[in-house]
Amino acid sequence: MVVSLLVVAQTAEAQTAPPPGPNSDTIYQQLRNISLGSEAVTVKDFKLKRDAATFHLQSGTVCFVAPVNSKVTGAVFVGDGTLILDPPIPSEKSSLKLLTKSDEFVEQYEHLVLRFTDSTYEEIKKAGTPGGSCDAGLLHDSQNAMRHSHFMKYNLDARLLQDVLSSEPGGLFVAFVHGKKYNGKELYFVDPHGAPELIHSVAPEEIALLTYDENKLGTWAAFHLSREYKDKTATGNQQNYSYRIVHQQLDTTIEKNAHLNGKATTTLVSLVDGLRAIPFDLYRTLRVHSVIDEKQQALSFIQGDENDDADFWVILPRALGLGEKYTITTIYDGKDAVENNGRGNHYPVARRDWYPNSVGGGLGQYVAYDMTFRIPKGMKMAATGVQVSESNDGGRSMTVWKSAVPQPLAGFNFGRFEMEEGKIDSPQYLV
Repeated sequence: MVVSLLVVAQTAEAQTAPPPGPNSDTIYQQLRNISLGSEAVTVKDFKLKRDAATFHLQSGTVCFVAPVNSKVTGAVFVGDGTLILDPPIPSEKSSLKLLTKSDEFVEQYEHLVLRFTDSTYEEIKKAGTPGGSCDAGLLHDSQNAMRHSHFMKYNLDARLLQDVLSSEPGGLFVAFVHGKKYNGKELYFVDPHGAPELIHSVAPEEIALLTYDENKLGTWAAFHLSREYKDKTATGNQQNYSYRIVHQQLDTTIEKNAHLNGKATTTLVSLVDGLRAIPFDLYRTLRVHSVIDEKQQALSFIQGDENDDADFWVILPRALGLGEKYTITTIYDGKDAVENNGRGNHYPVARRDWYPNSVGGGLGQYVAYDMTFRIPKGMKMAATGVQVSESNDGGRSMTVWKSAVPQPLAGFNFGRFEMEEGKIDSPQYLV
C-alpha cells in the first residue's frame, strides 16, 4: 500500500510540475556556457581538409573545449597557419579572384577557433602530442560574434545541440579565422543541412565563406558540397533539411494595436535518423510561452533574446527515425510582426515567419494549412486558401480558411475592405 501511494504521489507531482522554461535544457546550457577544457595538444605540419578548404597548421597548440554529452565540439588554435580555399566550380573561383586580386585564395592566421560535430577532434588529437595552452578569450569572442553581432545573430549552440543529441554522426564544421591578409573576421561554414542565413541567405548551398567585419561585410563564396557536383545532385532546389512540415493548424488573434496571439499545431516528418532538436523560423519579437506534443507533454524549447540570437528550437523527448511523423503545438504572442499602415489596414511584416515555419521559409516545401483568424469587428480578412466560414466571436470577426492545395507560405491582410467580383469569359473564371 505504501508503494502504491508513493507511485500515485509521484505521478500527481509529475502532472502538476511546471513546464520547462525557455533555454532550460541541461545539455543546451552546457553548450551555451562552454569553455576550454584541460585537454591540449601541440601540432606540426598538420593538414585539416574540410571540403574545398584546407587548414594548414604549420606549428602551434590546439586546446579543446570541455566535452558535452561525451562529445567534444570545439577547439582553439594558436600558432602559425594557412587557409587555402579552392571552390569546386568556376563561378566561385572567379568571384574569389575578383575579390582577392589573386589566382588562389590563401589566408595566413595565428589564431583559429573551430566548432564542429564531425571527426575534427579525433583527427587533431591523433596528429598532436599532449601539452600546451591557449587564449580562452578567443573562444568567447567567437561566441559573442555569433550571438550579438548585428550581422549574424545565429544560435550556433542550438545547431551544435542538434548533432550532440542525435544518435547519428554530425557533419557540422565552423571556422572563425583571424586572417592577417584579407580580414581578421572570416568565417568558413560547412553544414550538411544548408549554410545558415547569416549575412545573406545561400541555402540550400552547404558551404559559405564570409567576412563579418562591419567595414568589410559580405559573402565571398558559397557552393554545394564538392561531391554533389561530381554526382550531379547539386541543385538550387535540393532538399537537405532535417525535417519537413506537412500540416499547419494556425489559430491567430490580432488586436487593433496589431498585437498577435498565436497557437500553431505543426505536424512534421523527420528527413533524418536521430532527430531531437528542431529549428523553426519565427519572427524574433514573437515570444514562445509553451510547446507541447500530441500527448500534451510539455517540451523543452530554446529562444534567445529578441535583440540577439533569437532562433526558436524545440527539443523532443526522444529521437525521431527517418520518415517518422510528430505533432507539436506552440503558444506564442508578440508585437511588430503585423503592421497597421495607419488607415486600418493590417498586413504581416513577418511574411514568412509570423508562425513557426520551416527554417528558410519553407523553400521548396508545400504545406496544407487550416487557419482561424480573429480580428477586430467590422474588418474584413483576406487570406491564402479558401474561406470556409465567417462569424462573430466575442466581439471579434472570426474567419476560417483552408488551403485548396498545399502551398509554400500562408499569408493574410485585413482591414476595412470591400468585396468586388469580376468574371473572365475565356476561360470562364470568377475573380
